[in-house]
Amino acid sequence: MTNKWNNVLYAGVTGDLKRRVYEHKNKTIQGFTQRYHVDKLVYYEDTGNIESAILREKQIKGGSRKDKKELINSFNSEWRDLFEGL
Repeated sequence: MTNKWNNVLYAGVTGDLKRRVYEHKNKTIQGFTQRYHVDKLVYYEDTGNIESAILREKQIKGGSRKDKKELINSFNSEWRDLFEGL
């Protein structure tokens, strides 16, 4: 996820992506995403199980900013908000 300026990148894990993005958009959870206005879904993966999701989250978080931007660009080159398509 990112903010409207695409200058903050956030990765997380959830069992209900639509609900979680809704929470970010409506700022119902305090913390990093609320403080930095992170409410735009620009990339997601469905791993099938929580263990794989957590491992993948750690891989993404451990990568460089350049790697994260390349990953997003390969999936969503216009950095459109993908929430409506869920």
